[in-house]
Amino acid sequence: MTIPWSGLGCCLGAAALFVLGRNRGRDADVLCSVIRVHQLKDFAQLFNMAYNALPLIVMASGRVESETPLKCQNSSLRAVMIEETAEQLFLKHNDAGSWVQDSALMLSMRKEVPWYLDDGTGYVYVIGARNATGLVLTLASELFEESGHSLVRGTLDYLQGLKMIGVKRIERILPTSTPLTVVGEAIKDDTGEIRIQRPHVGPFYVSQKSIDELITNHKKWGKWYKLASMGLSVFGIYLLAKYALEYILEKRRRWELQERVIAAARHLSQDTEGAELNKGCVICLEKEYNAVFVPCGHMCCCILCSSHLVNCPLCRRLIEKTVRAFPI
Repeated sequence: MTIPWSGLGCCLGAAALFVLGRNRGRDADVLCSVIRVHQLKDFAQLFNMAYNALPLIVMASGRVESETPLKCQNSSLRAVMIEETAEQLFLKHNDAGSWVQDSALMLSMRKEVPWYLDDGTGYVYVIGARNATGLVLTLASELFEESGHSLVRGTLDYLQGLKMIGVKRIERILPTSTPLTVVGEAIKDDTGEIRIQRPHVGPFYVSQKSIDELITNHKKWGKWYKLASMGLSVFGIYLLAKYALEYILEKRRRWELQERVIAAARHLSQDTEGAELNKGCVICLEKEYNAVFVPCGHMCCCILCSSHLVNCPLCRRLIEKTVRAFPI
């Protein structure tokens, strides 16, 4: 019995999509319930009013600022977060005898300085934003440095099966003055500074989208995930039902064939000794029997009907092989 992997896979995929859609809807509900701080100066008053309602999951908006911003190496921009990568591009000689392009990471560097949101009325520090949901760094520069050519270098590369192309350097940053929306847990440290960080339980977003856009996006994707889950589950159920119907019909056909074989065997056993046996197939009753069963040696079926048998209709022995007999 084979396992209907296609139907089971569709049903499992539908379950996964349903869970994703439910999580999206739950995240949208959580975002709707967070405390919205419209002006950062209101944080002090918020802590005084809600000291018994900790932790505080809040939403705050402002522009990125820092007292010690970083200066980008390949541009004049200033940022609070920099990610720089360098890839070596080369052509590689494969087993098929052709050259294919490949790359290898040479450098991956990250820098970040303390930064805060400022809306003109106050400020609040943001901690651990690199691992927050929704953070997208801006492409600051993308440079390509072509590899130098020399006879010695070219000979070594050829012997190694490589042809150096050059180095691609990419710099992504979070620039200062970037407007951001941050959703997280608001706390006050020992120095009295207010900061927003990842909560133990709850959402943590750092995004250039507003909170209303985040909520709308979660609801939209939650709806599409659920619709896709319904469609995939219907298709999976269809495949499973089709497999079950084919399995039942096949079992019924085998059962009917077995019944006909048993009936034919009973009919043959009632023939008188020495009577001339009918040379017709005991199953289809149309063609002459021409299949010899090994090892019992009985012959009572045509070669086509014998392909569906497991046991000999006359002696019930297991059929190991069927040999076609040709009349003289």
